[in-house]
Amino acid sequence: MDEKLSILLCEDDENLGMLLREYLQAKGYAAELFPDGEAGYKAFLKSKYDLCVLDVMMPKKDGFTLAQEIRQANSEIPIIFLTAKTLKEDILEGFKIGADDYITKPFSMEELTFRIEAILRRVRGKRNKESTMYKIGKFTFDTQKQILAIGDKQTKLTTKESELLGLLCAHANEILQRDFALKTIWIDDNYFNARSMDVYITKLRKHLKDDDSIEIINIHGKGYKLITPEQD
Repeated sequence: MDEKLSILLCEDDENLGMLLREYLQAKGYAAELFPDGEAGYKAFLKSKYDLCVLDVMMPKKDGFTLAQEIRQANSEIPIIFLTAKTLKEDILEGFKIGADDYITKPFSMEELTFRIEAILRRVRGKRNKESTMYKIGKFTFDTQKQILAIGDKQTKLTTKESELLGLLCAHANEILQRDFALKTIWIDDNYFNARSMDVYITKLRKHLKDDDSIEIINIHGKGYKLITPEQD
């Protein structure tokens, strides 16, 4: 039998937290519940988790701060935010930190497990792929190690950055359809995921700025195009 996947669950609402933990455990996950961001971070440093589910508004350390610290320690672990906030600014802030998904309260338990399963399938699928190398102008991009390199400079990309750059490379000098990218990486092409993709496009442009021959351009109403010199 496969080893249970471990989930770090941080939720300060005691009743909701216990309900979520029991539901996830019933679904076969090893879910551990912590009532605040500080306790959650201490647990993260001591144990190995496969995914984090973090409430945004928590005492001692909020979810955004906790996520930033987790990202500094592990750039690849998937993070899902839970929040009652529906302001676009807050959701964009979560995606800028590197969230993989964002669920607003109230939500169904089935929705949460669907999102968790979709993210874990994507992560497992990526890990099982053979190493693929792309040449992007003066850069080399290793999709398995998630490393973008130019000269002696190496940049470790997040999972989302790597997946999006991989799609752009696979469609180099062609239009990468926006809806296709959203459904491939984010599963759903809703407004908030679309805004998240815009954030990641901006991040990739910054990573690629050391080569003037490379450009990621917007194709209005369609998607994006990675402009890169053709390889011999």
